[in-house]
Amino acid sequence: MLSRKPSLFQIDKSLSKPERVMLVGVMLSTDYSGANETRERDFESAVAEAADLVHATGGDLVRIETAKRERAQSAFFVGTGKAEELAEQVRLHEIELVVFNHELTPTQERNLEKVLQCRVLDRVGLILAIFAQRAQSQEGKLQVELAQLSHLSGRLVRGYGHLQSQRGGIGLKGPGETQLETDRRLINVRITALKRQLEQVKKQRATRRKSRMSGSLPTFALVGYTNAGKSSLFNRLTKADVLAKDQLFATLDTTARRLYLSPEASVILTDTVGFVRDLPHKLVSAFSATLEETALADVLLHVVDISHPHFERQMDDVNEVLKEIGAHEIPQLVVYNKIDLLPGKAHQAGILRDHEGRAAAVNISAVNGDGLDDLRVAMVEYVALKQDRK
Repeated sequence: MLSRKPSLFQIDKSLSKPERVMLVGVMLSTDYSGANETRERDFESAVAEAADLVHATGGDLVRIETAKRERAQSAFFVGTGKAEELAEQVRLHEIELVVFNHELTPTQERNLEKVLQCRVLDRVGLILAIFAQRAQSQEGKLQVELAQLSHLSGRLVRGYGHLQSQRGGIGLKGPGETQLETDRRLINVRITALKRQLEQVKKQRATRRKSRMSGSLPTFALVGYTNAGKSSLFNRLTKADVLAKDQLFATLDTTARRLYLSPEASVILTDTVGFVRDLPHKLVSAFSATLEETALADVLLHVVDISHPHFERQMDDVNEVLKEIGAHEIPQLVVYNKIDLLPGKAHQAGILRDHEGRAAAVNISAVNGDGLDDLRVAMVEYVALKQDRK
């Protein structure tokens, strides 16, 4: 029977206390460009975000280790000497899980576990852990499981390193390889079944979308970096009760509501999963049915946490994902959220217009409601533009 190996992806909630985690961030020359100061700042931001991801799983982050390299080493990602240093820190701080803020190859992950003598998780596995904990709907659970199994299929060998490996000759086929082949086959069968179920979900979603669009209402999709405040804004505008928390990836499931803007304009507003830097391709693929809601919208409301020190980088990351799913050419209205967290009155609520006088962005606070009337005005203008183009 196939072992699901949930510990590869999630912190065990049954434990009396959270796992002790060490985060490893490596600054590769190939990953960062520009002046040294800019590269350092981007790297620090990436490590801070990884720390937030660890906290989001419920792990106890007890240590952060950083290093610089020209390029990743094929065996350990970090150098042999650094791997030994990390092993010493694991012993010293009784670390149970080491998280690398990069995507590791199965070989690197396996080698690191042998040296560190504890579990190792890469960035993809870490994000999958959060998604596995947060998925609520049946569709969300199917999508997460598909992404998990796709990630796991290349790492199965790690579970059988202590068994005899396959060798040539009659009667010399090892039990480890037999179990490995069985697990791989069962995983492939499950992946095929999941894809079939998600294809059915996609058809059902298309039917519901067609029904919504039969009234010819324009569709506005909320997009943005995770924890930018999309769900809080969605709840404020539609009086819905979508889960809104100050944490990464609080929302995984798409929700749609009709929103009355004025006597002349009503729209369909959808809340979607948040994006993140270097969003794993496995997740983009697995969540294709959900992300399709974004790609088929008439207007994107790009929600930005203006209080974040690297909000411009986050905007670029979101636009990269939009390009990947074919939604980069859809008109965008930028919504600068969380102006209430800025010192003084650095940003006043209101509409920011381009040189032609069209609404390009709106400053708001979804928490206290500042600027929401201005946002509605800007949305009405976009509805009018859409109708003029017909």
